[in-house]
Amino acid sequence: MARIHRLPPELANQIAAGEVIERPASVIKELVENAIDADARRVAVTIEMGGKKLIRVEDDGVGMDAEDAVLALERHATSKIRASSDLDGIRTLGFRGEALPSIASVSRFRLRTRARDSATGTEVRIGAGQTVSVREAGAPEGTAIDAADLFYNLPARRKFLKSDAAESAQVSKLVTQLALCYPEVGFSLTSAGRKTIEWPPAASLADRFFQIHGDRADLVPIVKEAGGIRIEGFIAALGDQGPMRGQQNVFINRRIVRDRTVQHAIVQAYSVATIKERSPEVHLFISIAPDRVDVNVHPTKAEVRFLEQALVHEVLRRAIGEALGTNAQPPELSLEAQAAPGFAGINAPLPGLWSGSTTPQRTAGWNYPDRPYPAPNPSNQNQNQNVNRGTEPGEPMEPGEPVEPGGSRSRPMVPLGQFRNTFILCVDDDGIAIVDQHVAHERVLFEQISERLSDGSLESQRLLAPLVLELTASQAEALAGQREELARLGFEAEPFGGTSLRVDAVPALLDFGEAEATIRALADDLEGLEKGSRAGEAIRRMAATMACHAAVKANDPLTPEKMRYILAELERTSYSSVCPHGRPVVLRLTRREIEKNFQRI
Repeated sequence: MARIHRLPPELANQIAAGEVIERPASVIKELVENAIDADARRVAVTIEMGGKKLIRVEDDGVGMDAEDAVLALERHATSKIRASSDLDGIRTLGFRGEALPSIASVSRFRLRTRARDSATGTEVRIGAGQTVSVREAGAPEGTAIDAADLFYNLPARRKFLKSDAAESAQVSKLVTQLALCYPEVGFSLTSAGRKTIEWPPAASLADRFFQIHGDRADLVPIVKEAGGIRIEGFIAALGDQGPMRGQQNVFINRRIVRDRTVQHAIVQAYSVATIKERSPEVHLFISIAPDRVDVNVHPTKAEVRFLEQALVHEVLRRAIGEALGTNAQPPELSLEAQAAPGFAGINAPLPGLWSGSTTPQRTAGWNYPDRPYPAPNPSNQNQNQNVNRGTEPGEPMEPGEPVEPGGSRSRPMVPLGQFRNTFILCVDDDGIAIVDQHVAHERVLFEQISERLSDGSLESQRLLAPLVLELTASQAEALAGQREELARLGFEAEPFGGTSLRVDAVPALLDFGEAEATIRALADDLEGLEKGSRAGEAIRRMAATMACHAAVKANDPLTPEKMRYILAELERTSYSSVCPHGRPVVLRLTRREIEKNFQRI
């Protein structure tokens, strides 16, 4: 008996669906791209339960007649290529002919379409890959596709879908990305009966970007053309204090992609201008001749391969560098990032919060000392100092106290002054240390917030007038799924119609001027997180973002007392060599390095 047999068509389609359809956003991506390829000028997306119950995509494209409507639901049936030579220069978003049959095999599927100038339309219904009915029907010009009960016949796949809020956030993010690619197309998104996106066609990329993001003074425009490659878009300015993991939208020939060459060029361009490791916010649109890029390397067309990879990397790196105004290469010094022994990164347990301990190491306040913090010396090592308004009277706070997790220095760092109001220059027994004041204070505040959260919630300050923020659809969805965690951090916020958010109270440690930027940064950090099951991760991200926005900033002048306070608090802080986002706090020039460069050894 033969051991090899052909798979039934419906089973083959389900297997193919596993490569193309991962979640509701995957379905919407395929359907919207088909609509754009069909010359649509209006695309309306509707979802229920994050797309798990219903996905509907309607367009006003060219539509199909009855014969094409039936044929389009067969595997590898497409109007976009006819010969292998067509693969050398693909100009459409879709071309494999797999999307519609894959979607139809894992949902209750209905297609209604009407070709332009046709008197009647066609309706095709499919259930689990089997045709249920084909009939003539009234329909507007264009195509409307319903995919209901996604993965209803594959419960093993359906159980891996995330919460409704998380799936809705992914859909909002995807529609936003597609809208950026195609400003000439109008987009709308309706989720659970509420319209969250309504963007009419725009005249240019800049107009569409303004529709979505508003006036972003923290972003730098970028335009460059060289080597047959055109790059335009917007990138984060060097002084941006946004989230460390900024959103990165990269489009190659108006196609959403993830590419390592592009990512490396971005990181390298920013590393020339700053010692901080960054994953900055970028929105890049790269145009290149279709025959110089291969888009047929991934089932979902999410990856590409460049014919001239090094050229693309160099043009992009230089374009970003020129936009940032950092073409000159600075001289390199042999500076060594200080590493605490046994450091395990941000996921290492912190005292009194995620390690399971119910007793924090100490209670810390939020502000600078009421009176100058004394310079460390042997005569005051055993004196109790009430250096913080939030510290209980009588609590011992010795400036020379050793660092618990990583051992102690023989002599604490002594500040000499500031460099460009951004870095604190210090000396100790090991040599000269350069401390990033913002990162150091962020590390201190992160653990203070963590300790306070171990006892409950942060203190709030109510606002005299509520703060009303207009968020993007994806930001609103992300915050909606983390309302309990926001309350623990001291925010009182609730939806205010559409994608607006009303804020009635903010954490006491946060300046009011930082409230809006902090909430937007929290939304960007939380995008895609699962509600409830990943509450610990959400709290960690929120605490890190709160600390970042409450800390002193670059270009803030500090008094000697404030510098000594930050350094003394840093001495007591766990994992003081890095900030919560993994950036180094201290760079060191050792005595040996100095003597070697002066040719003393």
